[in-house]
Amino acid sequence: MNDARAIDRLDTGSRFTEHDAIRLNRMFRGSETEEWLGAVLEGNLAGDVAMVSSFGAESAVLLHLVSRIDASVPVLFLETGKHFAETLAYRDLLAERFGLNLVNLYPDIEELQARDESGLRWSYDPDGCCELRKVRPLEKALARYDASFTGRKAFQSSTRANLPRFELDTSDAQGRLKINPLIDWDAERITAYFEEHDLPRHPLVERGYASIGCSPCTRAVAPGEDPRAGRWAGWDKVECGIHKPGEEPFL
Repeated sequence: MNDARAIDRLDTGSRFTEHDAIRLNRMFRGSETEEWLGAVLEGNLAGDVAMVSSFGAESAVLLHLVSRIDASVPVLFLETGKHFAETLAYRDLLAERFGLNLVNLYPDIEELQARDESGLRWSYDPDGCCELRKVRPLEKALARYDASFTGRKAFQSSTRANLPRFELDTSDAQGRLKINPLIDWDAERITAYFEEHDLPRHPLVERGYASIGCSPCTRAVAPGEDPRAGRWAGWDKVECGIHKPGEEPFL
């Protein structure tokens, strides 16, 4: 008698395809944010999902929205070792208040010792600094998830004006989804949500920091300046490398 044996096979296919993103966009066309976000999380429609947060100027909105539906969603924070003390305090405040499943991501110690022993790489090679402290740790962490939430909003740039709620992450061949819950929110709605839910603001906002990254590479912006003018000022650099030029950071 021959015993049938099940053969374990490694599935090397993509998690999602462009067709899946189109289907999800059609499924939730016209739905309110809280409604479709709840359906995605509670129905496990995007698999294992993580949120990547910088705990920046507007981060509290999406963190609060998601935590009210499922506080177990991992919130990935890139602990670069170069953050403002105010950002770390704000992270801890929101994590406690919202009951977040906070996951701090750190750069590889051996790589730092080999390529940034002085800790000053940001001063002469900001791209290399971001690669070590942000890009590589995040790539490694996201490999275990099927989708990630971003904080991109259409009103902030013409390059984002037509972004959908669901899109394919093209940073690698794994077929993750990028989910943009706030893509159709405008500045007034963001402000109203802060006020309606009495959400705390990042302490640097009132000091003129419209976009907040690592402390050596971030300054306050003057009235009328682009919100991201304070990032890598003096350098021909607009993104840390996690996103393509013109893309909004995750949060």
